[in-house]
Amino acid sequence: MYTNLKKIALQDINVTVHIDSEGTETHMAREIELVGQLSEDQKKKLMEIADKCPIHRLLSRHIVIEALAR
Repeated sequence: MYTNLKKIALQDINVTVHIDSEGTETHMAREIELVGQLSEDQKKKLMEIADKCPIHRLLSRHIVIEALAR
């Protein structure tokens, strides 16, 4: 959406997520490849926007899971 609005020449995005779960902690690392003729400023801005994704924000917070019986 942002790239269309700003007319950024983003051709594709490739995302790889690595998950390491050990003990009581789970660590996630993501690799984001931005494909296209992009300036460093454009890449930086797109990475900032990626951090604002609703799923990223959800997974970055402490999560409490309740089991409700019915």
